Amino acid sequence: MSVILVFLLVVFGFSLWWLSQQRLLSKPWTEQGLAVDPSHRGEAAMPTAKIALGIFLAVVGALFALFASAYFMRMEYSDWQAPPVPSVIWANTAILVAASIALEIAARTARDGRIDISRVALAIAGAATLVFLAGQLVAWQQLSLAGHYLEVNPANGFFYLLTGMHGLHIIGGLIALGFTLVALSAQAPISGQLQLRVELCAMYWHFLLFVWLGLLVLLAGWAGDFIAICKQVLT
Repeated sequence: MSVILVFLLVVFGFSLWWLSQQRLLSKPWTEQGLAVDPSHRGEAAMPTAKIALGIFLAVVGALFALFASAYFMRMEYSDWQAPPVPSVIWANTAILVAASIALEIAARTARDGRIDISRVALAIAGAATLVFLAGQLVAWQQLSLAGHYLEVNPANGFFYLLTGMHGLHIIGGLIALGFTLVALSAQAPISGQLQLRVELCAMYWHFLLFVWLGLLVLLAGWAGDFIAICKQVLT
């Protein structure tokens, strides 16, 4: 239960920061000296698509929190033998960070109307993400070659389950990114709707990076120390 509470606290803090960046918590009636065109008064509100994606990501975050809680409860049994983290995982992490950065660049340049840079950044993010997925398959192969099969130990099953679930969400994001890249290549100048689609892709990738870092802490055996630090901070 403490794992879920700590995870939800981190998600809540991250959500507050993200909302502040989206100006959803701002009070436009307190901003002086700004002339507002009545015909554009609704543009300050957060788009419905962003709110819907935020709700979806909250559900996905809760799902992974439940998996993390089950992981902690199961590891208390005597038959638990956590497999070593494959060396390729660290390179995969760096690649996913690079993909997230590329998507942030794509979102920023799309807002500025620099469609060529945005298109290249999206393509780089997609290619890096494909390399990440290939690296995950290599990690599974390394585990199986070392004898850490799915049925040998429950810890192995959790490793395949958690990384597999994360990979499925990555694949879903890649499909959306592919459609966005095709639309971006066929349109100039970029429309507000297409800018929003690029921003949604960036938002999704940042979240998946956040989840992946949490899984890495869990699978590398650092979660116990992390929970202990959080408890000290909260008390």
